[in-house]
Amino acid sequence: MSEEAMTVSPVQAPHGRWRDYVAIARLDHMTKHVFILPGIVLAYVLRDPAQDPRLVTLLLGLISAVAIASANYVINEWLDRDFDAFHPLKSARTAVQSSLSAPIVYAEYLLLVIVGLSLAVQLGALFAWTSAAFVLSGLIYNVPPVRTKDRVYLDVISESINNPIRLMLGWTMIEPYSRAPATLLLAYWMGGAFLMAAKRLAEYRDISETGGADLLARYRRSFASYNAENLAVSCMLYAMLSAFFVAAFLIRYRQEYIFALPFIAVLFASYFWLAMRRDSVASRPERLFRSRRLMMASFIVIAALAGLSFIDIPSISDLSSPSHVYARP
Repeated sequence: MSEEAMTVSPVQAPHGRWRDYVAIARLDHMTKHVFILPGIVLAYVLRDPAQDPRLVTLLLGLISAVAIASANYVINEWLDRDFDAFHPLKSARTAVQSSLSAPIVYAEYLLLVIVGLSLAVQLGALFAWTSAAFVLSGLIYNVPPVRTKDRVYLDVISESINNPIRLMLGWTMIEPYSRAPATLLLAYWMGGAFLMAAKRLAEYRDISETGGADLLARYRRSFASYNAENLAVSCMLYAMLSAFFVAAFLIRYRQEYIFALPFIAVLFASYFWLAMRRDSVASRPERLFRSRRLMMASFIVIAALAGLSFIDIPSISDLSSPSHVYARP
């Protein structure tokens, strides 16, 4: 695809309509908020709150998270419009194809942030601070001069921090006065880094195979230092770190859960397999629900964890107890 075919000149670009400003909020990406759900479930299971969660609390928390995520998408699409023009798929985004008004875009961003944080305050100080971190992560990732998305490896690390932030949002909807376990947050962070690195790998493979490798660095500067090998190695590193923290969390809070680790490993492998395929949904995480293999692997993990919640294995404590084998003289 030629560079000219992937861009729309300012003269040709039509003026933005109200639905274009709605589109850049990417409400269709709400499926990513599924990462909030484990925080809700785990807080309820591990903390055993005295009262069941109120539906209005969950609803306000979800609306707040959606508003802040949409604010991050708005600023992302606006500041990336000149770079997205070099991507074969993202060149079709609204901010690339339409002439949007900067004052309206920034007003939309501020409105969404205000709505999100105003609702967050209603759910307690910890939820509000977590929501503020959600806003800050979007600014660090997208806005110059920091703009971590242009920095190799740091782009993955900074983008994936939204995973533990989402976990904490779910956790504080149920348990507003305590932090989720550090091992769980780190496992979520490294798991998110694995997902983001696999997404980069899928993008790199797809665009390179279609002859657009020379445009990758113009689409995102970090790609100037990426290749298929170092992206695959980074995926392995993040997966291993995530598995380590998952194991540490599972053994500490319920040792029977350790038997779910093989299924979790299969889930990681299934996602990596997707990233290695041509035109992979791994490069478009909002479409992951279309992968039957990945959904089946996810269901098996959930079923394994649910089943092990009710199965007690007394001998499992032997795995975490020091033991020595002595040979008779």
